[in-house]
Amino acid sequence: MSPMATVCIRGRGAAASPEWAAARERSSDKALIRRIAAGDQSAMRALFARYRVIVYRWLLRLVDDEALAEDVLSEVFFDVWRHAASFEARSSVSTWLLAIARCKALSAQRHRTDAELDEATVSTVPDTADDPKVFLQKKNRAEALRQSLPRLSPEHREVIDLAYYHGKSVKEIATSLASTRRP
Repeated sequence: MSPMATVCIRGRGAAASPEWAAARERSSDKALIRRIAAGDQSAMRALFARYRVIVYRWLLRLVDDEALAEDVLSEVFFDVWRHAASFEARSSVSTWLLAIARCKALSAQRHRTDAELDEATVSTVPDTADDPKVFLQKKNRAEALRQSLPRLSPEHREVIDLAYYHGKSVKEIATSLASTRRP
């Protein structure tokens, strides 16, 4: 056996040096979480680099949508940044990350609103848009009103503005004007 092999087997040499032990401690997952809790951005980058692919693939299997998986991935690591101090080490860091990811993925799926519509559903949604003739009439009326406003007194302009541009009823306008008029 070579002298180097003997040194390594007996626990001496580079593998047992204090520098190596410190480097191993700095890079361990739990140490990264402690450093993140203390605000160490380089530790956050290291943890992200170590787990982003694993967590992303897990999320992609859960949500089956690349964009949503990317969004949730960002949320997971943002939560890690904000709540690293709450990590209690009852499980491994990877288990903790995947649990956060699962919870966020399920929540994102519950709140998802971008589901595609089929033709049958689309045909049942009423079209509330004005037809071209009505649209043109409204546009012409609005332009005529805009051109006429400067010729009105300030009080009348205020009433027209409240009625046509803010959609207020006559009663709401009267109440509004009565409350702002001086006795």
